[in-house]
Amino acid sequence: MDSSRVVCGRVAGAGKRWWMQLTSPRLRGALLAAASLTLVAAVLPPPKPLGIGDPLFPELGNPGYDVLSYDISLAYKDNQSPLDAVTVIDARARQPLERINLDFTHGKVASAEVNGEPALFESVGEDLVLTPARPVVGNVPLHIEIRHTSDPRGRADGGWVTTADGLAMANQADAAHRVFPCNDHPADKAYFTFRITAPIGLTAVANGLPGALPVRRAAGSTTWTYRTVHPMATELAQVSIGDSAVVHGTGPHGLPLRDVVPSADRQKLAPWLKKTAGHIAWMEKRVGPYPFENYGVLIARAKTGFELETQTLSLFEHGLFVDEGYPQWYVEAVMVHELAHQWFGNSVTPRAWSDLWLNEGHATWYEALYADGLGKYSLERRMREAYQRSDQWRAAGGPPAAPKPAAPGEKIGLFRPAVYDGAALILYALREEIGAEAFDRVERRWVREHRDAVAGTEDFVRLASQEAGRDLGAFLRPWLYGKTTPPMPGHPEWSGTRSS
Repeated sequence: MDSSRVVCGRVAGAGKRWWMQLTSPRLRGALLAAASLTLVAAVLPPPKPLGIGDPLFPELGNPGYDVLSYDISLAYKDNQSPLDAVTVIDARARQPLERINLDFTHGKVASAEVNGEPALFESVGEDLVLTPARPVVGNVPLHIEIRHTSDPRGRADGGWVTTADGLAMANQADAAHRVFPCNDHPADKAYFTFRITAPIGLTAVANGLPGALPVRRAAGSTTWTYRTVHPMATELAQVSIGDSAVVHGTGPHGLPLRDVVPSADRQKLAPWLKKTAGHIAWMEKRVGPYPFENYGVLIARAKTGFELETQTLSLFEHGLFVDEGYPQWYVEAVMVHELAHQWFGNSVTPRAWSDLWLNEGHATWYEALYADGLGKYSLERRMREAYQRSDQWRAAGGPPAAPKPAAPGEKIGLFRPAVYDGAALILYALREEIGAEAFDRVERRWVREHRDAVAGTEDFVRLASQEAGRDLGAFLRPWLYGKTTPPMPGHPEWSGTRSS
């Protein structure tokens, strides 16, 4: 994979006469740089995968730098062929770096540059390790360019999702690096630009706003550009390519709405698309202004077994809207769940994956509250049923704020009932403890103060305590970390089913 090692080996063994016969200064410079790279690599210890020590994904993310932006170019042929790609990363080094680790796997690297100079590259585990021509000093800009492929074939653990007419992305929790080189941890949010080239007749969409009109290429393809206005975690990136219709609308306060649906189903799905503006208004009434530049739903002809809150463009299975057996109130509640994530999880992003309950618990809370408002499934009933099962959930998957790691090869197993209804139960207990008015202040202040940032469980405990006017640590920590479920305030009659 690393062709520069072969070239360098030839130079190192060549005589002076052969070297001086090279008439091109540029070629001599390139070969000299390659030889220098080999010498640098030779004196360093073998590369190894690194991580930032996340409790659930210890080798995810990389120390030493902060990514500011990604510029990702993708050339699509069909959904069974690797995409040619270029990923450009602008970052800032936080410390001196002799090597730079990126998360990347399931693609072939052709070349790498650091600050405009060729760099050695090597895959170790699920890391792509770069050795720059000269060590990077701390607190300076860092510019990285990787030419690689991005392979959609044979993935059952996230990343590219094959649809009936193209591709979409589902990167949660740790699968963005199966698509592009990155610092694949939600604690390092960045701005994104996507440049997607696809054959004429297909439509490409991505997070954010169009950067320019699509450009028709002579080779029978079109290039589409999108840019995010707010920083985004890698797990929330979305690129969809297919035979799609893009339906535009307007939400509250003039918010641009953009829905992406299979072209053949545009009319059939139109009644569902018209509900989004009302859902946004409903959420804004409870937690404040929508936090991003636009919103919409991406309905893909794929079977994923889940829906996903990719930033500004939530991914939904086609079957949710067209298959029989799903009542309308349920579908709407699920739409609200993914919308709520735009505040809880996307705008306010978890500091560590063990803070996942803050994402899923809040999204489940507003899903349940919406269903309650429709008169179909009361909030109190749902919380009482969750309480009855909470001890079993904790025994199986750990408490909401300290979930057990997923089993090997089953990383989606992290998304267990304890971090959904079990976590929403914590919010219900908090509201019962401090009252509805104080609880509403907590929710609004949480998304306002941590907008476009990362926050964790202890941040939430601290903020809730401030709004309650007393320390809630002793009350909340058993709910967050206890092996068994504490008594529910206001409902002494509620009981759970203890695990054996």
